[in-house]
Amino acid sequence: MVYEVKNFDHLLGLTGFSDTLLKNHFTLYQGYVTNTNKLADLISAMVKEEKVSTPEFAELKRRFGWEFNGMRLHELYFSNVAKNGKALSAGSALMKKIVADFGSYELWEKEMRAITAMRGIGWGIVYYDISTGKIFNTWVNEHDVGHLSTCAPILVIDVFEHAYITDYGIKRADYLEALFKVLNWEEASKRLELVSGH
Repeated sequence: MVYEVKNFDHLLGLTGFSDTLLKNHFTLYQGYVTNTNKLADLISAMVKEEKVSTPEFAELKRRFGWEFNGMRLHELYFSNVAKNGKALSAGSALMKKIVADFGSYELWEKEMRAITAMRGIGWGIVYYDISTGKIFNTWVNEHDVGHLSTCAPILVIDVFEHAYITDYGIKRADYLEALFKVLNWEEASKRLELVSGH
């Protein structure tokens, strides 16, 4: 299977994000797609050549998780921002879920902002736990480490420096302020509906 680069040029002109920052970020994402395909081809060739007991095969398999998740997390991130970001609808299933699991939208946002403001690189992810039906905020340090089993990402926030340093320097709080204004809650709601069945 060949993974294809998704086009996110419709985000150019996004309020709070320069086109330079976005284009650089898209290029970084394209690298993950390219490397995912290269690794898939190399792994397939090694299987055919019966080289699966080699250290090289093991390292390629380990690296695949990094590149694949880097690709997918960026796709989720770019898809959950929009030029016409709107507040989450009070009557939406996602808002009801947030209120049920956090007590209020304000408490959810307070925790999510605290998580995404923590020192270090990584991702802030709102997960839906398929086993319990609960949603919660979490920190994922690296693309391939720290993801939670039986959980599906509903909202993804990139807090690696490349997501903001061009426009905001080291002022991550300013980036997060701009980002929260352009979150695509319709996309997050669709993701919840897809995994929860309602």
